[in-house]
Amino acid sequence: MKTVAQKMGIKEDSKAYFENAPSDAVDAICLPNIELAESLIGAFDYIHLFVKLQSEQDIIFPKLKEHLSMNGMLWVLPKVISIGYKFGLVESTCLSINSTWSAIKFTHPKKGKIYNNSHAKLQSRTTNR
Repeated sequence: MKTVAQKMGIKEDSKAYFENAPSDAVDAICLPNIELAESLIGAFDYIHLFVKLQSEQDIIFPKLKEHLSMNGMLWVLPKVISIGYKFGLVESTCLSINSTWSAIKFTHPKKGKIYNNSHAKLQSRTTNR
């Protein structure tokens, strides 16, 4: 059976950053050997934001997005799917981490692909991936 990390697509030696991560959620992910940064400096392959309030997500999300590598993924709570579209990212996957936490994955949009979702509209492309 796959671990949560495998389902999330977290690869060995990925450069990662967690914001407000509770230890029970991190334990449930069963991370492979990754380079876990303590500060938000540089670009990251995997960023995970844990917040309970949309107001927190609205403030922190754009700061994290600026540090997302071109092929990286930013995971957040699936409360407001439109948050990524507002800041030029698109969602692709949603999964449960444990009985308390679930997450949705955002990535940079693919060049030439049109995203038509009923819940949100991509505001602008911030990359030419």
